[in-house]
Amino acid sequence: MSRALRILLCCLGMSLFGCPSFSFGQELFIFAGAASKPPTEEAAKAFEKKTGAKVNVTFGGSGFVLSQMSLAKKGDIYFPGSSDYMEIAKKKGLVFPETEKYVVYLVPAINVWRGNPKGVKTLRDLTNPGLRVAIANPEGVCVGLYAVEIVEKNFTPEERAAFRKNLVNYTESCEKTATAISLKAADAVIGWEVFQHWDPERIETVPLKKHEVARIGYIPIAVAKFTTNRPLAQKFIQFLLSDEGKAFFRKYHYFLNPEEASAWIGEKKPVGGEYTVPGEWAAK
Repeated sequence: MSRALRILLCCLGMSLFGCPSFSFGQELFIFAGAASKPPTEEAAKAFEKKTGAKVNVTFGGSGFVLSQMSLAKKGDIYFPGSSDYMEIAKKKGLVFPETEKYVVYLVPAINVWRGNPKGVKTLRDLTNPGLRVAIANPEGVCVGLYAVEIVEKNFTPEERAAFRKNLVNYTESCEKTATAISLKAADAVIGWEVFQHWDPERIETVPLKKHEVARIGYIPIAVAKFTTNRPLAQKFIQFLLSDEGKAFFRKYHYFLNPEEASAWIGEKKPVGGEYTVPGEWAAK
C-alpha cells in the first residue's frame, strides 16, 4: 500500500480516533530560549504524535538564537525566554507582532546546591568572599539580563564590585545556568525560581526579598517572518496554549499567570518590559 493511500485511509477512516491529519511530511523549525526547554521538549514530542509533523527546536540564549534565526533567514517560530528579546525581534521585523502570545511566567531567584551547604540566605550573601557565583551572559541570555538588573538596582557600588569579584563564569543559556549548580561548578547563581523543579535532587531555590524583584518575566511566542508554513506554526502555538500544552509547563511548576507569580513573590510586580544592560557587564 502506498504512503499516500495509507494517509488517505487514516484521515478518512480513523479521524474519530485522533489520527494525525493534514501535517504528514511537514516540518516546523523553532528557535527557543532555553528557559522553557524541559516542558517544550515534551510538548514538541506530543505535538509530533498528535499531528504527524516533525518539530525541530533549537535551544539557547534568547538573543543568540534570535541572531541564528536572523542570519539563517529560516524559522517558523520564535520562542524566547523573556519579553526583552521578543521586543527586539518585533523592532527588527523578525516576527509577526499580531501572533504574539504569552505562554507562562517566571520569577528570578537565587539557586544553590540542594541543602544550601554554603548558607546563602540573602542576595547580599552573594558578595561574601570566596563564594563562587555564576550568571548567564547578559548580552544574549534572558536570565543573565535579569540578574544584572537585580544587582544594579539592589547593590551599592562596593557590593557590585564584590559580587563581580565572585563571578566565576558567564553561562551561555538558562539551561547551562541551572547546570552550573547541578554540576557544582558554582555555589550559587541568580536564575529562575523554576530551576529547582528541573533538577529537584540537586537544585534548591532561595527566594529574593520582595523589594529585590524588579519584575515578573514571561515567556512569549510568535510566528517568525521567515515561516514557510504559518498555519502549522499557529497550530503549534495554539497547542501550547491549550490545556494539554499548559500541562507540560504545570508539570515543571511554571507560573501560568501573573497572579501565581505575584503570590509566590508575596507582592504584585510589573510584568514584562525591557532592561538595557550597562556596558561594563559585557563579556570580556
